[in-house]
Amino acid sequence: MAKATDKKSINKLARRLRQAHETGKPCKPVRKDLPEHDLDAAYAVQDANTQHWIKQGRRLIGRKIGLTSAVVQDQLGVDQPDFGMLFADMAILDGAEIQGSAVLQPRIEGEISFVLGDDLDMEMATVADVTSAIAYAVASIEVVGSRIENWDINIVDTIADNASSGLFVLGNEPHAIEDFDTRLCGMVVEHRGEPVSVGAGAACLGNPLNAVTWLAREMVLRGRPLLAGDVVMSGALGPMVSVTPGEVYEVRINGLGSVRAAFGTT
Repeated sequence: MAKATDKKSINKLARRLRQAHETGKPCKPVRKDLPEHDLDAAYAVQDANTQHWIKQGRRLIGRKIGLTSAVVQDQLGVDQPDFGMLFADMAILDGAEIQGSAVLQPRIEGEISFVLGDDLDMEMATVADVTSAIAYAVASIEVVGSRIENWDINIVDTIADNASSGLFVLGNEPHAIEDFDTRLCGMVVEHRGEPVSVGAGAACLGNPLNAVTWLAREMVLRGRPLLAGDVVMSGALGPMVSVTPGEVYEVRINGLGSVRAAFGTT
């Protein structure tokens, strides 16, 4: 039987993911109900939920880029980046406790996040356009999660599931991008003082600025361009790390300082 991509079917899959989020019970993969490797259909599911959440009053404040690290791509068996939406209620203060039930199947990544000072609404944005538009950068932690049971996903699943987004924590040390090396800066995730993931800017599509350039072009093509004030999480600089309830994880990035994520037991 042909797999449908009509609006009714897309909305049904979007509701499945929302229900998993609301009930805390992971659902079955959505790829089995979409045409194989149909990224546009997967983004249609994501967009249906984006529109739903905006109507419900959630405030869209930026984007996250996923699957930019070759290591993470290998972990999940995919070969290209994706993107998801960031809402204001996903932002957690540095060091504040994250409830254990807040994210399904949580893992963390250390990333560089950029805040835009200007719109990136031109066609075929260049790295120069992106560099000029960035107001500042901070160290950040993305708490990724999957509404799909056992992380049984491919790129269609993760795109539909808002790029496996959960929560995020931004550091408190804003820096101009000329103050550090976006490509060579080192990153470490520490747990109880021991490194559990290491990487560098070059792990993110060769340079996090390349990732933001890719995103800027994609968002113009999809009719939702990046705007001044948007937060852009540019992608993991090293492998994802599974988290343990009751523990604190710290990300350090050369030139950007550190940021912490503290996980509660309930």
